[in-house]
This record gives sequence, C-alpha cells and structure tokens, in this order.
Amino acid sequence: MTTRTSPSARIRIGSAPDSWGVWFPDDPKQVPWQRFLDEVAEAGYEWIELGPYGYLPSDPRVLAEETGRRGLRVSAGTVFTGLHHGPAVWDRTWEHVSSIAALTQAMGARHLVVIPSFWRDDKSGEVLEDSSLTGEQWRQLATQTERLAREVGERYGLRLVFHPHADTHVDTEENVSRFLDATDPDLVSLCLDTGHYAYCGGDSVKLIETYGERIGYLHLKQVDPQVLAGVRERGTPFGPAVAHGVMCEPPRGVPELEPVLDAAARLDVDLFAIVEQDMYPCEPERPLPIARRTRGYLRSCGV
Repeated sequence: MTTRTSPSARIRIGSAPDSWGVWFPDDPKQVPWQRFLDEVAEAGYEWIELGPYGYLPSDPRVLAEETGRRGLRVSAGTVFTGLHHGPAVWDRTWEHVSSIAALTQAMGARHLVVIPSFWRDDKSGEVLEDSSLTGEQWRQLATQTERLAREVGERYGLRLVFHPHADTHVDTEENVSRFLDATDPDLVSLCLDTGHYAYCGGDSVKLIETYGERIGYLHLKQVDPQVLAGVRERGTPFGPAVAHGVMCEPPRGVPELEPVLDAAARLDVDLFAIVEQDMYPCEPERPLPIARRTRGYLRSCGV
C-alpha cells in the first residue's frame, strides 16, 4: 500500500467573487456583494479575494467591518495590466494598481495578483492585438512587471504573483516558462491557476515540480475536457467558453486537484489556494451549493 502525502496545514483554502459569477465591479447579472459575503462564509471559507475593484466596498473601514463580522479575511487583490506595451502605459497602470494595492494592504493581505491583458475581447471575441509578443514586447513585459513588483513591495508591502491566463500572452507551458525565466525570482512569483493552465494545455504538477521556488499562490479550478475540446475546435474566446461551461465543478474535470495539492504541500511553504470556478453569467441560486460541495471535496483531499 502506498502512503499518500497529505497536503500541509500551511495551505490555506479560500474562495473569491469569481466563484459567485462576479467578473465586473457592477453588473445586473451578478449577486450583490452582501450576498456574496454571506454565502462564502456560510459555505465554510475564511479567506476571500477582493475580486474586481469596486465590487466589494472600497472603503477599508466598511469592508473590514463587513468581513470581520462574518469571520472573513482577505488574501489578495487583483489587477489587470498591459505591461508589454512598455513605459508608455506605466502612469495609467500605476494609477489603477495603487488604489487596489492600498485597499489590499489596508485589509491585511500580502499578495497582489497581476493578470496580463487579453489579446482578444473576452465578450465579443474581437481581436485587439496579435496573439504573440515580439521579442521587444517580451522584454518590456518582464522589465515592467519587475518594476511593478518593486513598487508594490516598497510602497505597500505586497508580493506580486503573476497569473497566466487564457486569451493572454502568458498562457501555455512555453510562454509561462519564458516569462519565469525572464523575471527575477526575488521579485516575481507565480499565481498558478490550475484551470487556466489546463485550458492552455499545461500540467500543473509538472510546473510545481519544475518551478517550485516560483509558486507563490494558487487558484484552484477545473476544466471540462469535452467542452474544452469543442472550444479549441471552434476557436471560441474565453468569455463565451465560460458561458458554455468550460470551467466545471470539481472533481468533474481536470486537472485532478489532489495531486496538485500534494505537489504544493511538498514545497513546504505557506500558500493560499483560492477556489475560482469561472461561472459568468450564472443564476444567483447556483454558487452556494457548488461552494459547499467544493469545500467538502477539498476536505476529502486533506485540506
């Protein structure tokens, strides 16, 4: 009989507005923020992310009161950036990032999740720019991401964790490796999203085993392989793919999360593992039962 290595207690599980179908600061298809906070606590989670800036209250006193009375704590804030465009976008980027970083710091969190901009619109599918970066754009992406990491570290005490994402320039195993090899490990860590990485053909366990020192944060989600096959065949943009159910409730999809958690546990470092099942749009009654079942499944994995 083989003995399974149980995921360490150093892995802290949470959830996010994304798992409640929240993609935008304000959208009539989304549940009100009060309901999200009520239900994520009811589902048994302690940690949450801020989600899109402006969805949750941006006044830290209000947000601290609302989360505190529900027994919730914030693990990270999230920003989208187009840093491959170089210094020309720095001022606009920093104006956006600094507000989110300040709220993240005020809530006691220590991570800022940075997602690169989409090369095609996630709703309309309109191609916004080439799907591949030039050598100079790769250089700017690495240089400007390191600059951002230094700024948020020095000014707000936050650790930058870069999030490879479908329909962005940092997506596949090849592009993720290129980005990691081009950036300073003392400045830039990785937010490994198991669903996005599988969506783009990557192996999360292999990535953890290869770049273990760069893994600073986890997003847990799964992909439905049958839906994904159709998405790839049709060239469907990410947004419509989500609407068609490409991201599914665990343990119904890939990758298997237990081996991912085991690999992460072997790193023997403190990690957040935030459940993010992309479900935009979704019926308001749908997220809570899924969140409860997912929490139960993760308990069966030892966390």
